[in-house]
Parts: sequence; C-alpha cells; structure tokens
Amino acid sequence: MMGAPVAFGAAEMGRLMPMFLQLDDDGAIADVGPTLAKVLPEESILGRNIFDVFTIKHQKKDCANKGLAPLTRGLLRIALIEPPGTVFKAMLVPLAGGGFLMNISFGIGVVQAVGDHGLSASDFPATDLTIEMLYLNEAKSAVLQESHNLIKRLQGAKIAAEENAFTDTLTGLKNRRAMDFVLNRLVLTDDDFGLINIDLDFFKQVNDTMGHAAGDYVLQYVARIMVAETRGEDTVARVGGDEFVLILKGLTDVDLMRAISERIIATLEKPIKFNGEELRISASIGATVTTNYTKLDAQEMLHHADLALYTSKKAGRAVFSAFSWEMSDRRTA
Repeated sequence: MMGAPVAFGAAEMGRLMPMFLQLDDDGAIADVGPTLAKVLPEESILGRNIFDVFTIKHQKKDCANKGLAPLTRGLLRIALIEPPGTVFKAMLVPLAGGGFLMNISFGIGVVQAVGDHGLSASDFPATDLTIEMLYLNEAKSAVLQESHNLIKRLQGAKIAAEENAFTDTLTGLKNRRAMDFVLNRLVLTDDDFGLINIDLDFFKQVNDTMGHAAGDYVLQYVARIMVAETRGEDTVARVGGDEFVLILKGLTDVDLMRAISERIIATLEKPIKFNGEELRISASIGATVTTNYTKLDAQEMLHHADLALYTSKKAGRAVFSAFSWEMSDRRTA
C-alpha cells in the first residue's frame, strides 16, 4: 500500500526543478525557480500572465491566450518576449490543489545560455544531464583550444623550416634552392626580369692568407652591399662559395643593370677593414634579360649569365658584361 504523498515547498522544488514556473488557474505567475530567475529580465514577473512574458507554441502552433489546459499534452516551445529572447523547452502539468506547474529547460541551447547568463553547475540539479553536457563542452573547448595552439605552433615551425630551407645561414640571403624556386615561378608566369651573376675576384687569396673568419666577414659584407643596391621585390641569393645571383623583377633595361653592377663593383673595390687589416676584393659580373628570348628557360638564362660573367673575367675582372648571342657562338666554337 502506497503511503501518502510527501508535501514540499518552494525551496525543495527549487532544488529539484530550479527552472520551474508555478501558475494559478488563470496563468498568472505565482513563483519562479532560482535558476530561471537569473535568466528572466531583471524586473519581477510575479503576478504577470505567462502569455505576457513568453510566446508559447504547442505542436508548432501559437497558443496565445487560449488557456493552459490544452497545453498539458505534449512538449512546449516557449521564448521570452523581451530581449534576449531566450528559447526554452517546457512541460506543463496541472496541480491537484489547482493551478499549474511548468518545468523548463534550455534544450540543446544550454551551452549558449550558460555563457549568456553566467550560469554554473550549481544552478542545475546534480542529477541533470546538463551537468555532464557542461563538463563535456568544457573538455571539448579545452581540446579545441589546445588543438588550435598546436596547429599554430606547427604552422610556425613549418614556416620557419621553409624559411631556413631557402636561406643561406652565413649571409641571410636566399640560397640556390630559393633562387631556383623564384626563377621557375617567374618563367612559369612569363614575367620579365633581369638576371645578374656575380663572382668575387681575389676572394680565395683572402681565405688563404687571412683565414675563414675573414672570408666569412667578407661574404657578409658583400651580402649587405647587394641588398642595399636592390629593391625589396628583388631576389639576392648566394649560390656558391663566392658566387651570387640577383633576380631583378620587371627590370630588362641593360643600361640600368650596368649602372647597378658598376656601383656594386666600385663599392667592393674599396678596402674592407677586418681586425686592423685591409682586405681587398672585387667582382666580375655577367647579366642577361628575358627580352633576349622568345621562350624563357631558367637554366638557359643562368648559362648565358655565366657566359657573360666568363667574358668579364677574360676582360680583366671588375667588369660588367651583358649577354649577347655572339658569346654563345664563341663558347660553342
């Protein structure tokens, strides 16, 4: 034999169903659960009719002012009329002593609602699955944040690795791999450019007489000169021990390339001071431009710039030579 039902008050109801509404027979709000009170507008809704506070839909149909009894069959969708317009799920049951009890939940919008209204686990019953959802969401957020941080670190490492792969560690210039990449891209897009090949004169004597530290110092000095004489969109690469290549994007004026090269030669012929000693070098330079060709080929252009450089070496060094097809004919012969 079942015992008599246990009566409990608003405090107990608030612990079991912290998002309840107690209504009288006409739909006036008599009591509000503690969690729901945090979500509702600041002004008290006690005494107001539920239809003045919420829009209510039953089976996707509006139920404004149609009485509460028909709403006790099935799930309701209710939403605050006033901002922020929070949407809830609800069930309505009649009370034995008169009036109605409505239990409300956030449904799948609980995570958003918790953030919007500053709720915590203490605002829900310990048996409510919402607690597990909040814990899972926090764990998911932590995992996603860590994943995001890891991706950023990996991207940074990838960029650094790619940059290192394209950089000459001694001078900070681009290396041969970077030069090949830039040349092939320009050839593929059929862009005009000038190509300058520079070989240092007397560099071997510096290394042999003063040591590799002096040689490294000279190479770093030369790198700064070449960067200073070129533009940001140009490529300056060290492609060998004392060999450099300049790729001058959009530049096909041989006279201008001659002027740039002669400035580099004049600067490099000045004594370089190192540990109280004066180091002397020079540079021989050969160049070619894309307007020499009907069809661009990166390796052919490099070969022709090298032929022009060879011509400068034969002419006595510290000389600029621009490629001409006669050079190719003579070299073939």
